[in-house]
Amino acid sequence: MKSSKRDIRALTKEQLRDFFVANGDRAFRGNQVYEWLWSKSLHSFDEMTNLSKATREMLENNFVINHIKVDSMQKSNDGTIKNGIKLHDGLVVESVLIPTDKRTTACVSSQVGCSLNCKFCATARLKRMRNLNPDEIYDQVVAIDKQSRLYHQKKLTNIVFMGMGEPLMNYNNVLKAIDKITSDEGLGMSAKRITLSTSGVPKMIKKMADDEVKFNLAVSLHSAIDEVRTSIMPFNSTFPLEDLRESLEYWYAKTKRKVTYEYVVWGGINDTKKDIDALVQFCKYIPCKVNLIEYNSIDDPQFQQASESAINNYISNLEMNDIVVNVRRSRGKDIDAACGQLANKS
Repeated sequence: MKSSKRDIRALTKEQLRDFFVANGDRAFRGNQVYEWLWSKSLHSFDEMTNLSKATREMLENNFVINHIKVDSMQKSNDGTIKNGIKLHDGLVVESVLIPTDKRTTACVSSQVGCSLNCKFCATARLKRMRNLNPDEIYDQVVAIDKQSRLYHQKKLTNIVFMGMGEPLMNYNNVLKAIDKITSDEGLGMSAKRITLSTSGVPKMIKKMADDEVKFNLAVSLHSAIDEVRTSIMPFNSTFPLEDLRESLEYWYAKTKRKVTYEYVVWGGINDTKKDIDALVQFCKYIPCKVNLIEYNSIDDPQFQQASESAINNYISNLEMNDIVVNVRRSRGKDIDAACGQLANKS
């Protein structure tokens, strides 16, 4: 039976203060509860020790804390941790802790499943069931920060929205979550350490620029030729490269922040000189860098890792044109935690 109680974390601090005043208490109680909920990330009213028993009971009678639960945890040989995250309604998403010598990064999900249809991504095989709420996104970061401290003896340093779902199709909730993550009343992380990765929704990229967001932008590009991109990312027929390019030029004009292009090279799909030349041209529109990403198999024979020589041709052509390029070796492959592999196999 669905609970008639309200999710307390859907309330603003002002609404919490108003609730206490309406119930004959003082407004500052709302501040206390807000701190327990967010900066201390408590999941139970009973643990709010500076509140009286009567106050805790009143909260229990009126509200629920719809917190996530780390339902399963897999550890990779390279230290990567993949979490199966159970939500309050029983649905499951996945999140990943990616450690390196200098940093630990949380890869978080924004939707249950995905509404886009990229053929090389395991998540795309799941239909989109719903958007995550801001607190569900926030909770993933809190859980991964705890794991980072426990297993790697350092606090979480970076966040990437590269898990399940298209973040720009859950725009408001993702931005509310980032506001909480970067707020002094939340986790107090720097927005410069957060990267939102999108498959490219031009209208929403422009909206981000208008909203003057402070985090970084990455685009899953994978081809700068429309026919090729549409063949592997069918939604490209709705949001073609010309529209994407225009939105990125708008982004740069407004924010003056360079964009990262994520790019997987596949044998027989985008490994020719024509593909390289198109990418070089696309990179000249605004300041950017390219991450060439190792392909992680999802058991589809259409997609095969490109040859080392094809990767090297990309690198040399990009560098010749003064475009910054990094090769990203994937981590967590042995537990299906690498880029494009998140699909709730459990």
